[in-house]
Amino acid sequence: MSPLEILFWLLLFLATYSYFIYPFLLSIMTRGRSRPARGGSAPAAGDLPQLSLIITAYNEKQRIRQKLENALQLSYDSSRFEIIVASDCSDDGTDDIVREFATQGVKLARSGERLGKENAQRTAIKQASGDVLVFSDVATQIPEDALQRLAAYFENPDVGAVSSEDRFISQDGTVAGEGAYVKYEMWLRSMESKLAGLVGLSGSFFAARKDVCQQWDIHSPSDFNTALNSARLGYKAVTAPDVLGYYRDLKDPSKEYARKIRTVIRGMTSLARHPDVLNPFSFGLFAFQVVSHKLMRWLVPWFLVALLVVNLALVGQGLVYTLALAGQLAFYGLALAAHFSTPLRNRGPVRILYFFVQVNAAIFDASWRFLSGTRMTVWSPSAR
Repeated sequence: MSPLEILFWLLLFLATYSYFIYPFLLSIMTRGRSRPARGGSAPAAGDLPQLSLIITAYNEKQRIRQKLENALQLSYDSSRFEIIVASDCSDDGTDDIVREFATQGVKLARSGERLGKENAQRTAIKQASGDVLVFSDVATQIPEDALQRLAAYFENPDVGAVSSEDRFISQDGTVAGEGAYVKYEMWLRSMESKLAGLVGLSGSFFAARKDVCQQWDIHSPSDFNTALNSARLGYKAVTAPDVLGYYRDLKDPSKEYARKIRTVIRGMTSLARHPDVLNPFSFGLFAFQVVSHKLMRWLVPWFLVALLVVNLALVGQGLVYTLALAGQLAFYGLALAAHFSTPLRNRGPVRILYFFVQVNAAIFDASWRFLSGTRMTVWSPSAR
């Protein structure tokens, strides 16, 4: 086998590792393990932890009232529950609306300057009195019993943070069905919960013990902050399949690509700021999960491009390489056709293929921007 052929098979392995080989390894490593269990159906009234619900907002005057009404309807002992709106220097009247709810116990924590979502959250963390802090975006609607269910997980002393599972609401108001990708990600989360804990939580609705939130990096996404801090303190961050957060799809689907780029750049910034998390001697299996789930997935588009180039050079050196090139060209050709044809794009298998190519195109784009020095801290919520 020539060096070029060895490179081809190595690149094929690396390109498929994060999506296929890593999940296979997880399934083997977690065989016989159970996810950290809830303490029961719900803690007794006297055992409920003190909760602080932190709602992050920037210029949300159109939605903040509905969000606060939703929060005030949640089923939880009011003597053990507070609501704090973390305003990232909103200037559209959002803060005035929040102050209208002061008589119902809602508190406003306004940042001194606009430095981004995580800085606003840190401002609220300093004011929070809860033993457990619950973070939620304005766009996310929380079911009435969600906090009771969340609280049950923290009866397990090994659990440092709990992530909800997302449910999308279509623009017509109906709950969108779970796609294959969502099911895949939720299965992956369940496996990681069993091993060393999640490497990232649902940023729109999650909870953590207060001590987990003390080291709060305002330049890293809070979902990664929380998973990392949990691991540092010897806790696990786990997924809660019975705790759901509902939010609408983007009004403009074309903005999804930009959202993916922003998410990846912020994730890469986190890893660059905390490279120690890649050290298995410090973080054990959690480091293995971060490398496999995060770093290797961000490298997939680079592996795919290199694989195509090497494959072109190998044409004529065997039938397997000719078939591999034909398969790659057909794969990308179908994705390109789907980009310009909505009916084709909405077909089940094609939808998955198109989504995969779109995600990796966004990662490739984000990688270039990140390497060029682009960083994204200040945020504006997506229109939903």
